Amino acid sequence: MSPLKPTKTKILVVEDDAHIRFGLTELLTSEGFHVESCARGDAAIAAVEEHQPRLLVLDVMLPGLSGYDVCKQLRARGHRGLILMLTAKGQEMDKVIGLELGADDYVTKPFGLREFIARVHALLRRDTPAAAAPAHFGDCTLDERTFELKRGKNTVSLSARELKLFQLFATHPREVLSRDRLLNDVWGYESIIDTRTVDTHILNLRQKVEDIPSAPAFIQTVHRIGYRFNG
Repeated sequence: MSPLKPTKTKILVVEDDAHIRFGLTELLTSEGFHVESCARGDAAIAAVEEHQPRLLVLDVMLPGLSGYDVCKQLRARGHRGLILMLTAKGQEMDKVIGLELGADDYVTKPFGLREFIARVHALLRRDTPAAAAPAHFGDCTLDERTFELKRGKNTVSLSARELKLFQLFATHPREVLSRDRLLNDVWGYESIIDTRTVDTHILNLRQKVEDIPSAPAFIQTVHRIGYRFNG
Protein backbone atom coordinates (compact mmCIF):
# COMPACT_ATOMS: atom_id res chain seq x y z
CA MET A 1 0.00 0.00 0.00
CA SER A 2 1.39 3.41 -0.95
CA PRO A 3 1.84 5.98 1.83
CA LEU A 4 -0.93 8.53 2.31
CA LYS A 5 -0.27 11.93 0.77
CA PRO A 6 -0.78 15.00 2.95
CA THR A 7 -4.10 16.73 2.35
CA LYS A 8 -3.79 19.90 0.31
CA THR A 9 -5.05 23.14 1.80
CA LYS A 10 -8.40 24.05 0.23
CA ILE A 11 -8.95 27.53 -1.18
CA LEU A 12 -12.18 28.84 -2.72
CA VAL A 13 -11.92 31.76 -5.16
CA VAL A 14 -15.10 33.82 -5.66
CA GLU A 15 -14.50 36.28 -8.51
CA ASP A 16 -16.83 37.26 -11.37
CA ASP A 17 -14.05 38.36 -13.74
CA ALA A 18 -13.23 35.16 -15.63
CA HIS A 19 -9.65 36.18 -16.43
CA ILE A 20 -8.83 37.03 -12.81
CA ARG A 21 -10.61 33.92 -11.53
CA PHE A 22 -8.70 31.66 -13.93
CA GLY A 23 -5.39 33.40 -13.19
CA LEU A 24 -5.76 33.09 -9.43
CA THR A 25 -6.86 29.48 -9.72
CA GLU A 26 -3.81 28.62 -11.83
CA LEU A 27 -1.47 30.54 -9.52
CA LEU A 28 -2.78 28.95 -6.33
CA THR A 29 -2.78 25.49 -7.89
CA SER A 30 0.84 25.94 -8.91
CA GLU A 31 1.59 26.77 -5.24
CA GLY A 32 0.25 23.36 -4.22
CA PHE A 33 -3.25 24.33 -3.04
CA HIS A 34 -6.50 22.55 -3.87
CA VAL A 35 -8.59 25.27 -5.53
CA GLU A 36 -12.30 25.58 -6.26
CA SER A 37 -14.02 28.63 -7.71
CA CYS A 38 -17.34 30.27 -8.45
CA ALA A 39 -18.41 33.53 -10.10
CA ARG A 40 -21.39 34.77 -8.08
CA GLY A 41 -21.90 35.98 -4.56
CA ASP A 42 -25.23 34.20 -4.23
CA ALA A 43 -23.46 30.91 -4.98
CA ALA A 44 -20.55 31.52 -2.61
CA ILE A 45 -22.18 30.45 0.64
CA ALA A 46 -23.30 27.10 -0.79
CA ALA A 47 -19.80 26.62 -2.26
CA VAL A 48 -18.22 27.26 1.15
CA GLU A 49 -20.54 24.74 2.78
CA GLU A 50 -19.75 22.17 0.08
CA HIS A 51 -15.97 22.55 -0.08
CA GLN A 52 -15.15 23.79 3.47
CA PRO A 53 -12.13 25.83 2.36
CA ARG A 54 -9.52 26.94 4.83
CA LEU A 55 -9.23 30.20 2.89
CA LEU A 56 -11.88 32.09 0.93
CA VAL A 57 -10.61 34.60 -1.64
CA LEU A 58 -13.64 36.88 -2.00
CA ASP A 59 -14.17 39.73 -4.43
CA VAL A 60 -16.23 42.64 -3.08
CA MET A 61 -18.14 43.53 -6.26
CA LEU A 62 -20.06 40.38 -7.20
CA PRO A 63 -23.35 39.67 -8.98
CA GLY A 64 -26.18 38.30 -6.88
CA LEU A 65 -24.69 39.18 -3.49
CA SER A 66 -21.81 41.49 -2.62
CA GLY A 67 -18.65 40.20 -1.02
CA TYR A 68 -19.50 42.20 2.09
CA ASP A 69 -22.86 40.42 2.38
CA VAL A 70 -21.24 37.02 1.79
CA CYS A 71 -18.68 37.71 4.51
CA LYS A 72 -21.35 38.91 6.94
CA GLN A 73 -23.60 35.90 6.35
CA LEU A 74 -20.76 33.40 6.66
CA ARG A 75 -19.59 34.83 9.98
CA ALA A 76 -23.19 34.89 11.26
CA ARG A 77 -23.39 31.18 10.42
CA GLY A 78 -20.27 30.51 12.48
CA HIS A 79 -17.82 30.06 9.60
CA ARG A 80 -14.30 30.33 11.03
CA GLY A 81 -12.27 29.94 7.84
CA LEU A 82 -9.97 32.69 6.65
CA ILE A 83 -11.39 35.37 4.32
CA LEU A 84 -9.16 37.43 2.02
CA MET A 85 -11.13 40.16 0.25
CA LEU A 86 -10.31 41.55 -3.18
CA THR A 87 -11.39 45.13 -3.77
CA ALA A 88 -10.87 47.76 -6.44
CA LYS A 89 -11.74 50.43 -3.89
CA GLY A 90 -8.90 52.29 -2.25
CA GLN A 91 -10.81 54.19 0.41
CA GLU A 92 -9.81 53.31 3.96
CA MET A 93 -13.44 53.02 5.11
CA ASP A 94 -14.14 50.31 2.53
CA LYS A 95 -11.31 48.28 3.99
CA VAL A 96 -12.52 48.89 7.54
CA ILE A 97 -16.04 47.71 6.65
CA GLY A 98 -14.73 44.41 5.29
CA LEU A 99 -12.53 43.79 8.33
CA GLU A 100 -15.29 44.67 10.79
CA LEU A 101 -17.61 42.25 9.01
CA GLY A 102 -15.09 39.48 9.69
CA ALA A 103 -12.57 39.50 6.83
CA ASP A 104 -9.00 38.63 7.81
CA ASP A 105 -7.14 40.60 5.15
CA TYR A 106 -7.66 42.41 1.87
CA VAL A 107 -5.79 43.05 -1.38
CA THR A 108 -6.56 46.13 -3.47
CA LYS A 109 -6.80 45.73 -7.24
CA PRO A 110 -4.67 45.92 -9.26
CA PHE A 111 -2.25 43.76 -7.31
CA GLY A 112 0.92 41.88 -8.12
CA LEU A 113 0.90 38.09 -8.06
CA ARG A 114 3.84 37.98 -5.66
CA GLU A 115 2.02 40.28 -3.23
CA PHE A 116 -1.11 38.15 -3.45
CA ILE A 117 0.72 34.88 -2.76
CA ALA A 118 2.67 36.50 0.08
CA ARG A 119 -0.63 37.59 1.68
CA VAL A 120 -2.07 34.08 1.30
CA HIS A 121 0.93 32.40 2.93
CA ALA A 122 1.08 35.02 5.71
CA LEU A 123 -2.59 34.44 6.54
CA LEU A 124 -2.16 30.69 6.65
CA ARG A 125 0.89 30.96 8.90
CA ARG A 126 -0.93 33.23 11.35
CA ASP A 127 -3.86 30.82 11.43
CA THR A 128 -1.82 27.87 12.73
CA PRO A 129 -1.69 28.32 16.53
CA ALA A 130 -0.25 25.65 18.75
CA ALA A 131 -2.80 23.58 20.63
CA ALA A 132 -3.27 24.61 24.22
CA ALA A 133 -5.06 23.34 27.28
CA PRO A 134 -8.26 25.12 28.34
CA ALA A 135 -7.63 28.44 30.10
CA HIS A 136 -9.63 29.60 33.14
CA PHE A 137 -10.53 33.07 34.41
CA GLY A 138 -13.40 33.99 36.67
CA ASP A 139 -16.20 31.52 35.94
CA CYS A 140 -15.08 31.21 32.31
CA THR A 141 -13.23 28.37 30.62
CA LEU A 142 -11.71 29.04 27.21
CA ASP A 143 -10.91 26.04 24.99
CA GLU A 144 -8.68 27.19 22.15
CA ARG A 145 -9.02 23.86 20.37
CA THR A 146 -12.78 24.17 19.92
CA PHE A 147 -13.10 27.98 19.81
CA GLU A 148 -15.59 27.69 22.69
CA LEU A 149 -15.97 29.78 25.81
CA LYS A 150 -17.91 28.20 28.68
CA ARG A 151 -19.36 30.56 31.25
CA GLY A 152 -21.33 28.81 33.95
CA LYS A 153 -23.79 26.57 32.17
CA ASN A 154 -23.61 28.54 28.91
CA THR A 155 -21.27 27.95 25.98
CA VAL A 156 -20.58 30.50 23.24
CA SER A 157 -18.47 30.24 20.11
CA LEU A 158 -15.62 32.62 19.41
CA SER A 159 -14.52 33.83 16.02
CA ALA A 160 -10.91 33.24 14.98
CA ARG A 161 -10.20 36.92 15.60
CA GLU A 162 -11.76 36.88 19.08
CA LEU A 163 -9.68 33.84 19.98
CA LYS A 164 -6.49 35.57 18.85
CA LEU A 165 -7.34 38.59 20.99
CA PHE A 166 -7.80 36.34 24.00
CA GLN A 167 -4.51 34.56 23.31
CA LEU A 168 -2.68 37.89 23.24
CA PHE A 169 -4.39 39.10 26.42
CA ALA A 170 -3.68 35.82 28.21
CA THR A 171 0.05 36.04 27.50
CA HIS A 172 0.18 39.65 28.76
CA PRO A 173 -2.02 39.68 31.91
CA ARG A 174 -2.55 43.13 33.47
CA GLU A 175 -0.33 44.68 30.84
CA VAL A 176 -1.79 47.70 29.05
CA LEU A 177 -1.95 46.87 25.34
CA SER A 178 -2.47 49.77 22.96
CA ARG A 179 -5.02 49.60 20.16
CA ASP A 180 -2.18 49.82 17.64
CA ARG A 181 -0.43 46.89 19.35
CA LEU A 182 -3.61 44.78 19.26
CA LEU A 183 -4.25 45.73 15.65
CA ASN A 184 -0.73 44.88 14.56
CA ASP A 185 -0.37 41.61 16.52
CA VAL A 186 -3.85 40.22 15.88
CA TRP A 187 -4.76 41.63 12.46
CA GLY A 188 -1.26 41.95 11.08
CA TYR A 189 -1.58 45.67 10.40
CA GLU A 190 0.02 48.77 11.82
CA SER A 191 -1.69 52.02 10.84
CA ILE A 192 -3.39 50.95 7.61
CA ILE A 193 -6.88 50.78 9.09
CA ASP A 194 -8.77 52.53 11.85
CA THR A 195 -8.38 51.22 15.40
CA ARG A 196 -12.19 51.25 15.72
CA THR A 197 -11.91 47.71 14.37
CA VAL A 198 -10.31 46.70 17.68
CA ASP A 199 -12.99 48.49 19.71
CA THR A 200 -15.76 46.67 17.83
CA HIS A 201 -14.24 43.26 18.60
CA ILE A 202 -13.65 44.16 22.25
CA LEU A 203 -17.32 45.15 22.60
CA ASN A 204 -18.33 41.78 21.15
CA LEU A 205 -16.01 39.94 23.53
CA ARG A 206 -17.39 41.76 26.54
CA GLN A 207 -20.88 40.63 25.63
CA LYS A 208 -19.64 37.05 25.88
CA VAL A 209 -17.48 37.14 29.02
CA GLU A 210 -18.60 39.97 31.27
CA ASP A 211 -21.43 39.90 33.83
CA ILE A 212 -22.00 43.59 33.13
CA PRO A 213 -20.47 44.47 29.73
CA SER A 214 -20.82 48.21 30.41
CA ALA A 215 -18.75 47.78 33.61
CA PRO A 216 -16.22 45.12 32.57
CA ALA A 217 -14.21 43.20 35.15
CA PHE A 218 -11.90 41.32 32.77
CA ILE A 219 -11.31 43.46 29.66
CA GLN A 220 -10.87 46.99 30.96
CA THR A 221 -10.42 50.16 28.97
CA VAL A 222 -7.36 52.29 29.66
CA HIS A 223 -8.42 55.77 28.59
CA ARG A 224 -6.79 56.99 25.35
CA ILE A 225 -4.38 54.05 25.28
CA GLY A 226 -6.01 50.65 24.87
CA TYR A 227 -7.04 47.71 27.05
CA ARG A 228 -5.89 45.65 30.01
CA PHE A 229 -6.91 42.05 30.73
CA ASN A 230 -7.46 41.06 34.35
CA GLY A 231 -7.40 37.29 33.97
